[in-house]
Amino acid sequence: MAKLKEEGVKVGLAVIIVGDDPASRVYVNNKKKACEEIGIYSEEYALPSEATEQEVIDIINTLNERDDISGILVQLPLPKHINETNIINAISYKKDVDAFHPVNVGKIMTGDFDFLPCTPAGVMELIKESGVSVEGKECVVIGRSNIVGKPQAMLLLHQNGTVTICHSKTKNLKEVTKRADILVAAVGRPKFVTADMVKEGAVVIDVGINRTEEGKLVGDVDFENVKDTAYAITPVPGGVGPMTIAMLMKNTVKAARLLANK
Repeated sequence: MAKLKEEGVKVGLAVIIVGDDPASRVYVNNKKKACEEIGIYSEEYALPSEATEQEVIDIINTLNERDDISGILVQLPLPKHINETNIINAISYKKDVDAFHPVNVGKIMTGDFDFLPCTPAGVMELIKESGVSVEGKECVVIGRSNIVGKPQAMLLLHQNGTVTICHSKTKNLKEVTKRADILVAAVGRPKFVTADMVKEGAVVIDVGINRTEEGKLVGDVDFENVKDTAYAITPVPGGVGPMTIAMLMKNTVKAARLLANK
């Protein structure tokens, strides 16, 4: 960051949050805290849940034009009366640090990307740092969301994994997941992945974050029962979550460099 400042590169992240969803508020606070820790300028636009789609787009249009803001992030989900696609499309693809804009999604498909979605990128970093090679491995992703499942599959494919995407209509799910050398759970159901679904020695990445009736945070994987079967497994909380924030910071800095042609 010091080098960028010396070069006169402005690094700034603007976060827009609509409504008072408690989970969204936690995520936004974590992002602001990370910005403070590494010296990224940040702004927050907190709008009431009754805010209109046009009000959000007006803020985005202003931020698109500001040279001190390199990254724009709209915290999802949005209230039902606001069309998420319209909001994502309004963000300049050059400042789309979530990598949800159609231009960036297309670049990810072809492998010629500037930004990666923060959670899938964090998962790939975890796999790399654990010394596991994706090449030639049987990879299974449970979940097909645009935010995690689909881009996660593409990133594994780009590293020469053999990838299967599973979802609610998949038949014989257990048989499919049992083949996985690398299993990524992003289904949004607490303790969905049980020990009998996991191959001995598999790498298990738990993207899920769910709150039980008792208020405890748990993942999509039944951690206690799966940990002895897996070669490596991520905890919830404290596994993929911090990596997602780290990748957001990385994207924001990269956006600043690209905008400044550095």
